[in-house]
Amino acid sequence: MTGLGTVRILEAIREVDLDTRFYQAGSSEMFGRVQEIPQTETTSFYPRSPYACAKVYAHWVTVNYRESYDLFACNGSCSTTSHHRRGETFVTRKITRAIAHIRAGLQDKLFLGNLDAKRDWGYAKEYVEAMWLMLQQDMPDDYVIATGETHSVQEFLEEAFGYAGLDWRDYVVYDARYDRPAEVDLLIGDASKAKCMLNWKPKTHFKDLVQLMVDADAEIVNKAYGSSIEVAI
Repeated sequence: MTGLGTVRILEAIREVDLDTRFYQAGSSEMFGRVQEIPQTETTSFYPRSPYACAKVYAHWVTVNYRESYDLFACNGSCSTTSHHRRGETFVTRKITRAIAHIRAGLQDKLFLGNLDAKRDWGYAKEYVEAMWLMLQQDMPDDYVIATGETHSVQEFLEEAFGYAGLDWRDYVVYDARYDRPAEVDLLIGDASKAKCMLNWKPKTHFKDLVQLMVDADAEIVNKAYGSSIEVAI
């Protein structure tokens, strides 16, 4: 779906000849084993998972349709997005959800893989704003959307558990099942082009994003279980 779904949508737009503006949701995972730090629009892709390979295909087929059929089609290579509505299997949400469950007495341990992996985490709401801005331009183009900061999974743990008044080392257990077959060690994007052309920049910093997610998951558990979970600030 990630790759072929993009082709089908682009082909539908071409055949029907709609006056459509198309955005392809790329990913910083396309850079994978990074060839340049930080990653920009000209950095070579080196995907390290089937998902990332499919995203690279979707990126280039979007460029191909734009250049071949004069479609308004653009790519956004977004760094790792986070939000309290993120799926529960994504590591940041897995962490903040676990904290809420631990404080409510619903969970004892949190099992994670590599804590040294570093990501450029940004607030999903602001990234969607960047996507919208891409579609308002006179000409379609491709952009890297990122915060320009990188933090390890362990840093996220320290910030999130510390904000909740807990020591992450009392709850987190390493589980090799969560290690990637081909790890992506470091991702950090340079959004200079988006800042210049779209007048976009991230506003929510790492610490604020972590706290936002911890608070949101605490509220979700409160509503679901009727618990009184006080988050230490």
